[in-house]
Amino acid sequence: MTFAELYHKLLSDEVSDIKEEFECDPNNLDCLLNPHKYAPVIKTQACDGSKCGMPCMAECIYSAIERTDDGSITINKDKCVGCAHCIDACKEKKLEASRDVLPALKAIKDAKGPVYAMIAPAFIGQFSSEVTPGMLRNAFKAAGFSGMVEVALFADILTLKEALEFDRHIEKSTDFQLTSCCCPMWIAMIRRIYNELIPHMPGAVSPMVACGRVIKKLYPNALTIFIGPCLAKKSEAREPDIADAVDYVLTFEEISDVFDAMDIHPEEMEDSEKEHSSGAGRKYARAGGVSEAVQTTLARISPGRKIELKACRADGVKNCKAMIDNILKGNLEGNFFEGMGCVGGCVGGPKVIIDKEEGRARVDEYASEAPYEVPAENPYVIELLNRLGLTTINELLENSDIFDRKF
Repeated sequence: MTFAELYHKLLSDEVSDIKEEFECDPNNLDCLLNPHKYAPVIKTQACDGSKCGMPCMAECIYSAIERTDDGSITINKDKCVGCAHCIDACKEKKLEASRDVLPALKAIKDAKGPVYAMIAPAFIGQFSSEVTPGMLRNAFKAAGFSGMVEVALFADILTLKEALEFDRHIEKSTDFQLTSCCCPMWIAMIRRIYNELIPHMPGAVSPMVACGRVIKKLYPNALTIFIGPCLAKKSEAREPDIADAVDYVLTFEEISDVFDAMDIHPEEMEDSEKEHSSGAGRKYARAGGVSEAVQTTLARISPGRKIELKACRADGVKNCKAMIDNILKGNLEGNFFEGMGCVGGCVGGPKVIIDKEEGRARVDEYASEAPYEVPAENPYVIELLNRLGLTTINELLENSDIFDRKF
């Protein structure tokens, strides 16, 4: 029984509550039942690295793939970010993305409080072009969730924080800021490989972490499950200083498997309206979206600023490295640098369901439909900050432990 066959077998059993005896690889079984013990990428078959040339190791810029004494490979849980490049590089198909579905479903069944699906900004169009946010929300409720929260609302808040940081700290033509609130691969690259640039990166959590922390502050016994296109979010959610925010991370593919196993069809659900994010927050899902969001927000909160925000961006690991190398050489073509590890941004993530170009188009369309262009205009942002005890947006820089992070 292959890893994929075992996964679907166990998922079917979990949903139907019918348990059957069968033989399987005990390591694969443990990976599915206890994914927290493993890296976001797992080895599902024995591997002799001397026979394949180990292209997986060559693709890993984080040095997470290590060679053992017997010549095989192992994946260092503490180093693996979850970029999934090694999976694509493995011609023998012996590497797989981890699955968190089984423990997540058990946690939903055993939950003592509300269970929230935190949906990434890249979700629009992923579950069919016919599926509206309201229909998807009702699909989650049919699957046992209490509700769905769009993480784009928290992208709004982090956009305000980034714009305020820029306004406070960028005073000279030689000053620059690295965005810190979106892609875990970009953050890991700076922290592990280019840590001399950390002083240029204001401490901020990602929208995912902000969403989880806010939910747990407002509802202390809540269960938080993030759903997105990114395998790296599984690794991010387990980092010790932010592990308080998100209980489980599932990919779009995993939640689609859950819908299939439960015979839930989002496109057949009733619609409902409850969208609170601005167009700026919704654009976080694609390359360039963070820069655009911060740029337009800065223009609203600090009009007439002498030093304007000049954005440079890169998507894809190689392009991000090239941009950082230029920064280190002093070739500053801008003063705000955005990096996203996947080509195209989150809509090009390893676990998207639709093509990245279609995903980008869907995101841009959804952003254009938002009733508010930028977070500063969004009354739901102000209302949420007030519920957290922040009376002005400037307090995001003074008293916002929920949104702060030390690098």
